[in-house]
Amino acid sequence: MVVITIIVLAFTVIMLQMWKQANENNVRIHEVTAVGTGEPVQLFFISDTHARKINDKMIQNIKGQVDAVIIGGDFVDRRTTKQTLLENIQLLKTLGPIYFVWGNNDIEFDAQKLQALFLQHEVTVLENEAVKIGKDQNFSICGVTFSPNLEQVKEALRSCDLNKTAFIAHNPELFTSVHKHYKPLLSIGGHLHGGQIRIFGWSIQPHGYFKQQGRYFELVSNGYGTSLFPIRLGAKPECHVIKIIFEQNKTFTVN
Repeated sequence: MVVITIIVLAFTVIMLQMWKQANENNVRIHEVTAVGTGEPVQLFFISDTHARKINDKMIQNIKGQVDAVIIGGDFVDRRTTKQTLLENIQLLKTLGPIYFVWGNNDIEFDAQKLQALFLQHEVTVLENEAVKIGKDQNFSICGVTFSPNLEQVKEALRSCDLNKTAFIAHNPELFTSVHKHYKPLLSIGGHLHGGQIRIFGWSIQPHGYFKQQGRYFELVSNGYGTSLFPIRLGAKPECHVIKIIFEQNKTFTVN
């Protein structure tokens, strides 16, 4: 009986710690340096919110307006209430204009209904297309659907200066095939949740990361919410502030 009690208590403590970790509010700060001139561009990126309510204090602590808020897919799923969705949109709008790319779980909410709500609340859906942002309007963010073909990617990037472009795809497994043909300055994705549950650092999915390879940068987020159960271990929830700075005489080491 004592052994069973100890096991139950230990399990309860572990589950509480995993629940606590899943509800953390971590904002990662990244800096991207690009060759060129112009005013810096600042992005806020959040993905895989699912049914989680975005923390108001976390958003308020992000100082100043950003040039674009990017929702990297799975903003909702079948568990998400309309109230949570609308509260999250209104909160993100306090930072700046919102751009959305589709994730695999968003359609569970009802894609047509979600599209209508986005239109009503001035959320721009990027579906294999790009838009110009920033004070100088010389930086592009390009968003693609969850499973675009190469022709759709080509069309989306057609009008972009790749050295001044952030390429957004919910599933970062797309990056390998895209980068064989195109090298945008910054590629951003989510979807994998960093594995969500990592046992001794191991999971079937890689942990999120931010890395530089020569003049190109790549960000894969652990995501902000959770799928299935609201618990995490070793893959903390996160969202991101990305500052893009242009330097005319910048040089890079080619990897």
